[in-house]
Amino acid sequence: MTNDDIRHEATAAIARGSSDPLTFEQVTLQSPRADEVLIKIVASGICHTDLVCLHQELPVPLPIVLGHEGAGIVVEIGSAVQDLVPGDHVVLSFNSCGQCPSCDSKLPSYCYHFMANNFSGSRSDGTGTMEQNGAAVNANFFGQSSFATMAIANVRNTVKVSKELPLEMLAPLGCGIQTGAGTVLNSLPVTEKHSLAIFGGGAVGLSALMAAKLIGAAPLVVVEPLADRRALALELGADHVIDPFAVENVVEEIKKLVGGVDFSLEMTGIPAVAKQCIDVLKPLGTCALVGAAPADAEISINIMEMLVTGRKIVGIVEGDAEPRTFIPQLIKYYEEGRFPFDRLIDFFPFESLNEAIKAQESGQSIKPVVRMV
Repeated sequence: MTNDDIRHEATAAIARGSSDPLTFEQVTLQSPRADEVLIKIVASGICHTDLVCLHQELPVPLPIVLGHEGAGIVVEIGSAVQDLVPGDHVVLSFNSCGQCPSCDSKLPSYCYHFMANNFSGSRSDGTGTMEQNGAAVNANFFGQSSFATMAIANVRNTVKVSKELPLEMLAPLGCGIQTGAGTVLNSLPVTEKHSLAIFGGGAVGLSALMAAKLIGAAPLVVVEPLADRRALALELGADHVIDPFAVENVVEEIKKLVGGVDFSLEMTGIPAVAKQCIDVLKPLGTCALVGAAPADAEISINIMEMLVTGRKIVGIVEGDAEPRTFIPQLIKYYEEGRFPFDRLIDFFPFESLNEAIKAQESGQSIKPVVRMV
């Protein structure tokens, strides 16, 4: 019997329609290929991008197994995998080709084949990682599909972590928390001399806030409509919080408080909010577009105003992170007490995944994590 003949049984939450609840169904996985790893998923975070894809605002093939903040235990490794062994604890992140100019420059989040490797529902060669009754199931979402009890990931998006910290807590580092923190620590030249306005107090925005506080940047402003998130932002280091629905003009309110900012971070994916992010900048300021938006979302800018102020707009994916080095760095900051991302997390059992999704959509939970065991 060859490895290709071996089948591993798993339970996966399958999205069959944008308005339908996920259904828990049995699937099978083959043994990993040479550069792949088979993982028993212990927990998975739920990210805004999961919801965007679930509702087909960013189209993915249906039915599909979503989930891209997985953490688990290595069960089996491919023949070419050298730095992992069965029993290792790992966090899963986004996939990349490992060969294009961006990957060669250690910027895999801008991989030339990012969409195919993360959103196609299959490996880059079109083959699947999950089957049901002999037929392929769309999976390999972000190189993992972690809304399942087992997943296959490429070694490039598999990050070995210490066994001393609980995997269920580390799961969200693979996308949302990495994206927010990386925007400040990797993507933008933020120093203690700079001011920031963060539009959106979810997991990505609050992770950016914690990273900015870690650097010592100030003043820090968070724009967020939910009162409990504004309160948490203040506890995590924000100097000012603004309810956008309680003021007449968000831009003018920020200018009144701090005189404009050096960096603004758009975390919502809402075009009108992105426009506010641009308008609140000081001369030579930079607006970072981070939030996942619908595929057809656009904003209108005044070219002459951009020209005379020297303002910049940058798009940022995954916080410009190379996960295998950046995720361990975030864990180190956490262990030092300087990046308390655990304060964002709420836990749910795997069978309550649909309820956890609703909790995130309603704002009840900042970062829901489902535990498989």
